Formats: sequence, C-alpha cells, structure tokens
Amino acid sequence: MKKALVLLFSFSLFIAVSGCSKQSQESDTKSRIKIGIMLSDAGLGDQSFSDAGFAGLEKARDEMGVSFDYKEIADTKTYEKGLEELVKQGNDLVIGLGFSMQEAVNKIAKKYPKTSFLLIDSESDLTNVHSVTFKEEEGSYLIGAIAGMKTSSNVVGFVGGLDVPLIRKFEKGFVEGVKAVNPDARILSRFAGSFGDDKLGGQIAAEMIQQQADYIYPAAGFTGVGVLNEAQKSGVYSFGVDSDQFYLAEKAVITSMLKRVDVAIYNVVKEMVEAGKLSEKQMKLGIKESGIDIAPIRVITLSPEEKKQLDVFRENLSEGKVQLLP
Repeated sequence: MKKALVLLFSFSLFIAVSGCSKQSQESDTKSRIKIGIMLSDAGLGDQSFSDAGFAGLEKARDEMGVSFDYKEIADTKTYEKGLEELVKQGNDLVIGLGFSMQEAVNKIAKKYPKTSFLLIDSESDLTNVHSVTFKEEEGSYLIGAIAGMKTSSNVVGFVGGLDVPLIRKFEKGFVEGVKAVNPDARILSRFAGSFGDDKLGGQIAAEMIQQQADYIYPAAGFTGVGVLNEAQKSGVYSFGVDSDQFYLAEKAVITSMLKRVDVAIYNVVKEMVEAGKLSEKQMKLGIKESGIDIAPIRVITLSPEEKKQLDVFRENLSEGKVQLLP
C-alpha cells in the first residue's frame, strides 16, 4: 500500500512538472520575436548581399532564440506578394533587403501600418519603416587606393550591376581612391545591367583584361562572381564586395569591400529583442560605425609605406576628412 502511494505521488509530480514545462515552452514560443525577410534579386547562394543578410538572421536565431522566415523572388514572383505573405505570418519585423524593394515596402507598409518594416539600402518617410544605409563609397575608396598603388599596367576596372545611384556610390569611391594615389591611371567602368549573371560578368572582365586592366573591382552581386573567376583564370587581380569573397578565387581576390549587412541586421534584431521596438528611424553606417571596412589583404603584399598610407586614408574617412559625395 505504501509503495502504491509513493508511485501515485511520483506520477502526479511528473504530470505537474510536465504540464509546467509545456506551458513554459508554449509561453516561450509565443514571446519569441519573429522576423521575416524578403531577399534581394539573386536570392540565397549569391555569395554576397543576400547571403550576408541571411547570415545575420541565422546568428540572431542561434544567439537570441528568434525565429525567422524568408522569401525569394523566384518563388513569390513579386516583392509585394512576398512582403505581404511575411506580414500575414505575424512577423514582428519584416525586412526588405535591397534598394529595389523600396516601392513594394512602401506599398505594403501603408497597407499594414501596425507592422514594423526595415528597408536595407534605401530610405522611406513612412513612420513604420526604418532603414539602414551604408557609406559604400568609403570602403570602395580604400579598394581604389590599393588598385592605384599596385597596378602595373596603369589600367584598372570597375564593373557595376545596375546603373543606379547606389552602385554609382561604389564607382565614385573606387575612382576617387585610385586618383588619390595614382592620378594618371586609366579607369575602365562598365555596368552589366544585372546582379545575377556570372557569365556576363566574366565576359565584361575579359574585355577589360584585353584592354590591359590588371585590377578589377566588381559591385555586381552574382554577376561579380563571374568577374572574380575570369580574373583568376586570366592571371590578374580582383576584389570582393559585401562579404569576404577570397575563397571564391583565392589566386585573384586580394581583399573585399565589407558591407556589414549581417552585423546591421543582427544589431537591429537585438534591439527588437531587448527593447521591443527600434529607436532609430534611419541608420547610416560607415567605417566609423563599423558598418564598412575591407577584409584582410592577401595574395599581394603592401609595403610599409603603402600600409601606412592606407591607414591614414581609413582614419580620414572615419573622421569625415574625405568628402566623396555631395
């Protein structure tokens, strides 16, 4: 009899603990911050912009326990549809990754004024849309300075994706960086009209190489991957963009312009988790704010004088002593 009572008590205790545990798990699930992201044109696997944004959310999930979902244009056909699906899923924050989503974000944000949105690479006047933009021209200036210092042919190249103001910022910084150290260098510049065509990127790079370009900087997403591959194939040098792309062409990529989309998104999600809302309407990140930098320099070696000059450029950019844009 005594043994039966003990077993009955133990079973009752197990049920009570299990119930509390289940309630706790359900409560935790309900309180979790949910994030939805509409990825840029090229989508996952672009080895650049979209992958960087996705990595920021993965880190937030692993370290803060948030949940997230993503949409790609290949599945939703339009940005508007993808963004609206994310809203209807009940996400606390919906992210539009890329300047090309501004119109769609504005339209959906007006339709759902109680939902918070984050627009990357562009700005909106709507009260429920926050934005993160970057000073891409600063990192591109450092890339241009390296190209100007090290070119042997005195010809360097820039390959853009779409000819839009954002990519012109990359070009402007690169050109000014080259001129700062080598005013006599010839700078070739082309826009591919696409962020997702690596074959076209390779073709443009090959044409520049035929014109003696020995350092080529692409700001063109997956199109730029074709530039890196062609540079390696032809024995010239190139630069990565957005993330460290050294591993894509280890004999050609000497450094990359780091646009810390991953860090920006992670920090935004962190604020959502800790404060329940975003404090800043418009965030602009450059070298000073640790949103822009360059990856370690590999493949080639800078002289002590060149390293010192590059450090001075970085410091001047951080302090606002170099004005690249109006």
